[in-house]
Amino acid sequence: MEIRNNHTDFNINEFEPAVRRTSVQRLTRPSLSYWGDAWIRLKKNTAAMLSLFTIIAMILFSAIGPMIWNVDPTLQNLGRISEDSSFGKKAVVIKEKPSRTIVDTKFPVAPEKDNPQIKSPKLVEIVGVPTTLAVEIKWQPVEGAKSYEIFRSDEPPEGFGSMGLPLKDILGGNRTNFIDELKLKDTTYYYTVVAHSLTTRSEEFQTVKVDVRSGVLLVDALKENANLKEGDEITLSTHPLGTDYLGRDSLARLMYGGRVSLFIGIVAPLLFILLGTILGGIAGYIGGKVDIYIMRVSDIISSLPFLLVMIIMYVVFAGGDSQKSIFAILIAMVTLFWPGTARLVRGQVLQIREEGYVQAAKLLGVNTSYLIMRHMVPNTMGVILVTLTFAVPTSIFTEAFLSFVGMGVKPPNASWGSLCEEGVKSMLTSPHELFWPALFISITTLSFNLLGDGLRDALDARMRSRE
Repeated sequence: MEIRNNHTDFNINEFEPAVRRTSVQRLTRPSLSYWGDAWIRLKKNTAAMLSLFTIIAMILFSAIGPMIWNVDPTLQNLGRISEDSSFGKKAVVIKEKPSRTIVDTKFPVAPEKDNPQIKSPKLVEIVGVPTTLAVEIKWQPVEGAKSYEIFRSDEPPEGFGSMGLPLKDILGGNRTNFIDELKLKDTTYYYTVVAHSLTTRSEEFQTVKVDVRSGVLLVDALKENANLKEGDEITLSTHPLGTDYLGRDSLARLMYGGRVSLFIGIVAPLLFILLGTILGGIAGYIGGKVDIYIMRVSDIISSLPFLLVMIIMYVVFAGGDSQKSIFAILIAMVTLFWPGTARLVRGQVLQIREEGYVQAAKLLGVNTSYLIMRHMVPNTMGVILVTLTFAVPTSIFTEAFLSFVGMGVKPPNASWGSLCEEGVKSMLTSPHELFWPALFISITTLSFNLLGDGLRDALDARMRSRE
């Protein structure tokens, strides 16, 4: 029998290390937590993200704005009341406002007999420098006049129907001057003087054109520059959003008012939602008589009229004090607004406690505090967060309403609501006093509502399953 040797000589250089191949199928989507996935979906919502940035801008405007725009919101300047936006406006310095009354003793106070053919006053002219502080006009008295009626208009009058605003009916046929201080602006006015007899008025009238300049009293101008004198021209301080009815800077008051409105609008919802979450969680988890008692208390509180309770809180806690009125608003809102959150959280907890993972945790001997903090609270945070974003605009509107009806902050302090209350009084003549605080309230509440809609969609598990 022949045996063949098949032995082959191997060279060690012919061997190479094996290469491990990793090109196998794998998941390309990274693992995301519930909140990480919600943040990604929220960023895709353009309206919600713009609203988030707007809210941040409003908070920075109120918190940091006064440090940049360093103007006292309570500083009054009665020479610049209800002004529109102004940037580097020039003004002439005057020593004092005119206050004299000129009488021509050659004419009687009242005529002895009627003069049906009474003439119009002659030589109507301007006295001194016409400024936004005061305009003085002068005329010659008319024989047989009992009184003189003064009108002011922005356009040249073409007849008795277009003379403009009636300023005053001056009794006394011997009066020869009138001083106008009624909300003057640096523009052109036309003043008309009409004479009245005992029974009729003159068929003619005299008009004078007046170019009004911005004016400032010397005593106020010297506070900024000690070398000024009467007749000098100075540059007035800038008011980007104008001034209010007392000459206070509207931008500064909006910044400080935003602090109050946003403080109440954010802190109050945090407090009553926290209280409602605690009580609703206890009622839903423990159940039984505890659940019954908490729910019946919430029913009683929900039936209370908010305005009546607010009036009682205001009388008891505030007593007319501005700082205490903020505290009274917080107490009233926390007391009356927690039941809605409590019912919502109770329903969520009742649903979660029957889930399989909760029952499994109980069987493993998990204590109650761990069960609540690990399973109950995280699974209700989405609902609580959405509720919070919708509660903030409601709180801001509530504060604005209470300030509007006089139960909010008191002057010289301000909130957006109190600024609206002040602005509505001069809405027809100075609309900017109402426009700006109303605009800030509207933008802020709209932003919170849009952010709440975005959070609701981002935290909804059903939305995730559709993607």
